[in-house]
Amino acid sequence: MSSNPIHVAIIMDGNSRWAARRYLPRIAGHRAGTNNIRRVVESFAGKGVKYLTIYAFSTENWSRPDDEIMGLMTILEDVIAKETRMLHEKGVKIRHIGRKDRLSRSLSSEIQKAIKLTEGNEIITLNVAFDYGGRTEIIDAVKKMLSDKIPYDEIDEKIFNTYLYTTDTPDPDLIIRTGGELRMSNFLLWQSAYSEYYCTDVLWPDFNELDIDKALDSYHIRNRRFGGRS
Repeated sequence: MSSNPIHVAIIMDGNSRWAARRYLPRIAGHRAGTNNIRRVVESFAGKGVKYLTIYAFSTENWSRPDDEIMGLMTILEDVIAKETRMLHEKGVKIRHIGRKDRLSRSLSSEIQKAIKLTEGNEIITLNVAFDYGGRTEIIDAVKKMLSDKIPYDEIDEKIFNTYLYTTDTPDPDLIIRTGGELRMSNFLLWQSAYSEYYCTDVLWPDFNELDIDKALDSYHIRNRRFGGRS
């Protein structure tokens, strides 16, 4: 049996379906999903999880309609401005993982303020994967190593990890996907080599502490062998 995970990652899926079932616009689902983040962070922190990574916006999400993208950016900016102080008071350290060059100046500014304010906190680290893609992360890491002229015979997993967005973060023990889908969706491809997966039909805005307990219960009964013999 496994003890509580140190690092949990979440593919937050189901916002649009949550809204559709209530005859609401898609953006209402995104707002409801964003409003659920602090509750989930506080719950995991209370259970001793030290790292939580949430998949907020993928590199592929730029293909969505412009009005939906603009709405998502506005929601995130509003939420960061509103929630950062409360997360800071709870001891949450906020980090951004992903590309930054395509974000608006105002959103980038809010993200940097949140990172700066919370950088000394130690209760739980919240990695917000925004404009993130696992393949892009790996390619970016290779480009940085080439730029730094790392000798090929010195390259190993330890060095490669230092070039990833998630450097200084342990690999996820448990990856949760809400919304009933069974895909990796280009999320933490390198880091998830030996992660345990838990998928639930619960849509992200409805994902609550009871669902967290179910995910952790499922994780606890697993025998993690990391490729070794059973």
